[in-house]
Amino acid sequence: MERAIDWMKQAERDLERARLDVEFGFYEWACFTAQQSAEKAVKAVFQKLKKSLRGHSLLKMFEELSVELEVPRNLFDYA
Repeated sequence: MERAIDWMKQAERDLERARLDVEFGFYEWACFTAQQSAEKAVKAVFQKLKKSLRGHSLLKMFEELSVELEVPRNLFDYA
């Protein structure tokens, strides 16, 4: 299976976990897991583009990604 698909599937599972954490009042875990989900989704895009990526800063990831693709400005604000 293509690695980009693996990353995106894990991102989707993490996001679902974050939703459940909110539902049960585990807000700190919801924040952490949502961050993990976002990182994995961006890493999936990098994998699809055949680009390497290191680190955990969404802001830096979006900056690097903007060299290849148009990244919506609001994502920089949310990062």
